[in-house]
Amino acid sequence: MISGTHGGGDDTDRELVARWQAGDSRAATVLVDRHAAALARFAASSGERDEIEELVQDTFVRAFSSLESFRGDSSLRTWLFTIERRLMLDRRRAERRQRFTVPIEDVEPATAYDALDALLAAEAGDRVRQAVDALSPMQREIFMLRVDSGLSYRDIAEVVGSTEGAARVHYHNAMHAVKEFLND
Repeated sequence: MISGTHGGGDDTDRELVARWQAGDSRAATVLVDRHAAALARFAASSGERDEIEELVQDTFVRAFSSLESFRGDSSLRTWLFTIERRLMLDRRRAERRQRFTVPIEDVEPATAYDALDALLAAEAGDRVRQAVDALSPMQREIFMLRVDSGLSYRDIAEVVGSTEGAARVHYHNAMHAVKEFLND
């Protein structure tokens, strides 16, 4: 079922979808405002570095153009994550075919403290990024969907095309690997 009020008014996603389908373009704007940041975070945590905004827009374009095929077995947000994941996989396949590589740029964490605090925050951020980057692609994806996006194991399983049990195992293994990495 479409549910949830992930910010931006009192309407549920279900109500907003119905309003959009009835011709209320403002409802689509509310849905985009409600879910775009989470989609951008998911893309970034999945290794996307370039054109994240375009990827998020493409996700909404695809979702809105195929809304009639949405069965409502999961939340709208989960369905959006699934669409975005497929778009990312398509991008990666196309890049491999073209043998085109994209340089990865480091993002420095920002703090409002003195230079020592900034240095410590940068080092800690680098260690966490290294720990997450050392995970397998599946573990990293599941770890970020759980930690950053707060999805349930059931929703994660749907996004990655797995079972709930497998999502739990991957998350547990990822958490263990990150802890081990940070303790070294």
